[in-house]
Amino acid sequence: MTASQAHPDVMQVSFPGGLAVAARFRGHEILSDQPRKAGGGATAPPPFDLFLASIATCAGFYALRFCQSRDIDTAGLGATLEPIRDPATRRIGRIHIALQLPPGFPDRYHRAILRAVDQCAVKRHILEPPEFVVALEESAPLD
Repeated sequence: MTASQAHPDVMQVSFPGGLAVAARFRGHEILSDQPRKAGGGATAPPPFDLFLASIATCAGFYALRFCQSRDIDTAGLGATLEPIRDPATRRIGRIHIALQLPPGFPDRYHRAILRAVDQCAVKRHILEPPEFVVALEESAPLD
């Protein structure tokens, strides 16, 4: 039995052409591509941008649920994510997430919403990373 047959939550990766890569997971297809300057077709965000988007949308989700659970109007709620690169390593050294609170957001909840956003599951997996195992798997013969 292959890994993809063993568990229904296995993400399937395919290659639709050029440098594009598609991931199918739980009924959704997530597309990525490389920028034109890197030889790609720029038909979708590059994988690293999707990584950053997963952090931003996770943080946003926690802010949204915080407001919804307290019946706080979410009109005007937003967030920005700024990846700040370390010039020495050329890698991201800091990720700055800024929340834009809706008008009339209660002052008494300022620290609480920051604590809620800090619980983002994507961020927590970065801080406590899983073990990565890369293995070869026999592919099924083509018909």
